[in-house]
Amino acid sequence: MPMADMFACAACGAALTVPVSRVAVPAHARQRYGHGLLPGLMEAGTYAVETEPYGPPWRRWDEVGAEEAAAQGVFAPVPALSYGPSGSIVLAPGDTRDTVVIPDRTDGLCCGTDGRDGPNLACEGCGEPVATLVDDCGHWQAVRFVPHAVHRLPGGARAARLAWEDLAEQWPATPPVEQQGYWSPQWEAAVGAALAHVLAASAGVPVAVPDGLLTDTFGRALRRLLPSGPQERRLGLSGPGLPLPDPAPDIALVPRHPQTGEVWQPPAGDLVAVPLYAEVWLHLAFARERSLLPVTGGMPAGELRDDPLPPRPWELFRPDRQVFADTLVRLPAVRLPWLREIYDRFRDRGYTAPF
Repeated sequence: MPMADMFACAACGAALTVPVSRVAVPAHARQRYGHGLLPGLMEAGTYAVETEPYGPPWRRWDEVGAEEAAAQGVFAPVPALSYGPSGSIVLAPGDTRDTVVIPDRTDGLCCGTDGRDGPNLACEGCGEPVATLVDDCGHWQAVRFVPHAVHRLPGGARAARLAWEDLAEQWPATPPVEQQGYWSPQWEAAVGAALAHVLAASAGVPVAVPDGLLTDTFGRALRRLLPSGPQERRLGLSGPGLPLPDPAPDIALVPRHPQTGEVWQPPAGDLVAVPLYAEVWLHLAFARERSLLPVTGGMPAGELRDDPLPPRPWELFRPDRQVFADTLVRLPAVRLPWLREIYDRFRDRGYTAPF
């Protein structure tokens, strides 16, 4: 991917990053996962710009109130709201240069820093705080530059925008199950975010989900969250290169562009489009289980080898509860009585199945 931009200290002009190309914010950018050390949030050579506030200061919901929270884009009660800066620039830690740790801002849980003290990296040249390093256990490792502390230096040729029709051929899909048999945390985050949109689009009636991986990932949660009844809406997939099934779904999972974050728009009609991160959508739309081993003598058309077997999960899928809640409270529809009742019930019992 061609490199595009660098970021420099706003105070002294020192370059603080290598050249990087902009991509969409990952689904798991705010995810907490497990208790071990996690890899980097961003791929090397890329950066993303988070639009939501990040970090301290924090204010409690009962201090802020519903009206002020709505102005912040939060439409249902949460424990606290961030009043940190919006527009953080997120990179892989290895893509930063000439920054030093601020010693008295390194608190965390046990294995590293979690950003609770605000910016903990300073420009080596002038000493100004410029970024927050997060590398504690359970956090995806990342550096978030404070937007007003740096400025962008346009670099060489920008990465060409991937055309929708080339998405399946040129962008990698993320498998749903890891080799050890764990569900991918990226899938848990992406499904958690999309689930909130599907719930809002359901209008409070049951949603029928096709058999297969969609049922494994969305079906159980929708059955638990929505009432049962004869009337129902159909969930399906739609997107570039994918023929629309007959009958067409009422709610369609469509890809979010992996570089720009733009949501693919289906043809005109009554179909409600729900954004799903491209890496997950691509697997749902196009992946077929195939052996990567050579087959001596060839195999009959349509037959698949059974060695080695593809990874299989050893537990039921659970959408990421925090990503689900963070997405749902930012949808204005959560103020509707039927959806607010579901949110309040979830908030009180969020650790029960399917979460």
